[in-house]
Amino acid sequence: MSNPTSSKPTSAAAPAGPRIPTVDLRPWLSGDADTRAAIARTVDEALQTAGFLLVTGHGVDPGLRAGVREAARAFFALPAEVKERYAVKVGGRGWLGPGAEANGYSEGTETPPDLKESLSFATHEPFDDPAVNAEWYAPNVWPAEAPELRALCEEYLDRMGELEKELLTLLGDALGLESDFFSRHMDHPTYGFNINWYPGIEVVGEPEPGQFRIGPHTDFGTVTILDRQAGKGGLQVYTDEGGWEDAPFDPAAFTINIGDLMARWTGDRWRSGRHRVLPPPADPPAEELMSLVYFGECSPGTIVESVPAPVGRVAYEPFDSHVYLRGQLDSITVE
Repeated sequence: MSNPTSSKPTSAAAPAGPRIPTVDLRPWLSGDADTRAAIARTVDEALQTAGFLLVTGHGVDPGLRAGVREAARAFFALPAEVKERYAVKVGGRGWLGPGAEANGYSEGTETPPDLKESLSFATHEPFDDPAVNAEWYAPNVWPAEAPELRALCEEYLDRMGELEKELLTLLGDALGLESDFFSRHMDHPTYGFNINWYPGIEVVGEPEPGQFRIGPHTDFGTVTILDRQAGKGGLQVYTDEGGWEDAPFDPAAFTINIGDLMARWTGDRWRSGRHRVLPPPADPPAEELMSLVYFGECSPGTIVESVPAPVGRVAYEPFDSHVYLRGQLDSITVE
């Protein structure tokens, strides 16, 4: 694992580098065939290297994003004994308190627990199948102490679902496949949604060796849609060419990365974007960041078959999407 103290500081003004381009969805939605083909090529090339994109032109109101943060901040500021009423383990709906999660475990690395708290929500519409309901659906728990949170989050999640489907359509085209190659598996998808709070050192204390706000990992699903804030203790992305580098930041953009499920689906043509969130910095020690993280998945029971060569590079045995996802979620839970 790289030493985080040797990493370059994050700059809020850093432009998107060549490995992580910015894609404007407006010409994708309304442009001519040549314009759309050029965007699809850009996406394909980026996902083969870092597994990340920045996306603008998405139409999501910045006021909605700010509103979710403000409502969540009111919850995170509550005393621990109040938040404890909503405590859950990874995969549950409620509060993931300090010490609940260590994302580095998913890579087989035993690290100290991640230095964060999360409010965790998920699929809010039940399924017709009782067995699927039992495993993947439970009513979301909305803290009474943050009464504005539910309406804001449900509106935000509706917008994320729409954006996810549009991104999956773009990904189908980027592979030269049918536009609905991925999106047709979204008739009733599961998803996860975390509001991650990264407090400063005065709250969490000095980080232990090898401890991060979120340890090095890849995500598990199809596409992750991240609304983040810039900071010295912020997001880093790993590439073979550059190692760990600060992720480019644009306050108007969503940061998009693909997860393990999508990488396997493409026969490892695209890489699951490896990333981490640095520990809180000593300067400024009070730095506080908050991320809104939507983890896209697909409909339960989807059988994932790797795209064949020459598009795909590795032929995985077909597998059930949600058997795979459950195993990944279990791997990062701190007992």
